[in-house]
Amino acid sequence: MSDTPGFDFDFAVQAPFRMQPGLRRLAPGTPQLTPAALPQRGVSRHMREKLAVLWAFADDALCSVPGFDARPALDALAAHAAAEHPAAWQVDGARWRCAGLGWSLDADDEPVADADTGWPEIGPFLRQIARPWRRAALLSLAFCEDFAIVDAASGSIPWLAVALPSVWAPAEKVGRPFGEIHAPVADARLIVQAAPQLVKLVTGAERWERFVWTITPHPRLHAHPRRYPPERWAPALLADASGDTLAAQSWWRTERQSFIPVPGTTIVDAGPGQAVFCIGVEVQPLGRALAEPARAQRVHEALASMSEAVLAYRGLGAARAPLLAWLARRAAGDTATA
Repeated sequence: MSDTPGFDFDFAVQAPFRMQPGLRRLAPGTPQLTPAALPQRGVSRHMREKLAVLWAFADDALCSVPGFDARPALDALAAHAAAEHPAAWQVDGARWRCAGLGWSLDADDEPVADADTGWPEIGPFLRQIARPWRRAALLSLAFCEDFAIVDAASGSIPWLAVALPSVWAPAEKVGRPFGEIHAPVADARLIVQAAPQLVKLVTGAERWERFVWTITPHPRLHAHPRRYPPERWAPALLADASGDTLAAQSWWRTERQSFIPVPGTTIVDAGPGQAVFCIGVEVQPLGRALAEPARAQRVHEALASMSEAVLAYRGLGAARAPLLAWLARRAAGDTATA
């Protein structure tokens, strides 16, 4: 099985299932970004979906509170990207270049194509993006991750560039306190109560990561609630007690979330700090993701232990019984399952 880049299955999938911060320090040198476009290797589905979303629904994905200056955080993100993936992304003074797409932004945020190699649609796309958002848009296409800024001074998320949300609307989260953002999440009492400490932690000098997973009936990376079908699995799929037909039309959706400190804003003596919040989404067919019996068993135990509130929040209530039946047989080594 090919894991989501950076997604640690053994750390992320625990039983009994509990909603908790689950933060882990990143070891030095651990990558936080995944190139979505590389020379000679083409582009990922992340880039294709992001381009479609940002072209048609930029206002839903690119959100900021009025007057917020995102440039220090964007500069920190661009420098981090260049150091981590120099073949994919280069920074030369004020010039930022995505090598895989063959396009740069100059000091005036004007798109500049590499001679004879730039993707022809990228120039028109960038030009129709509002100038203050062009650097965020190019970074978004260059990497699989979405980005937000966590600000310790306000305790909020004042800026987001999120094209691939997991059934939440960026415009409804921007500017809101960290704890308030997580308040609607089922069984999230620990996260909400710890919100001030979590914000201070992730905007400090160290790098952190956490993981999220679920099972979904929809294969797209982009899951904005206005474009995400409200219905879950069809009744006919739920009626199959074996879970085979349901599992065959289910996907394993994961997120790896990590934080990049913004130099010059790190908390010192309780001063304000910022971090770039990186959200890496992946979706795989459920049968492929849980091909190994041990993994199917782990997910079976986690799903069986979810509270009714969590099941309802994730839309898994009606699907739990057939999914558990399928997972049990997959865990027992039944290769005939989907």
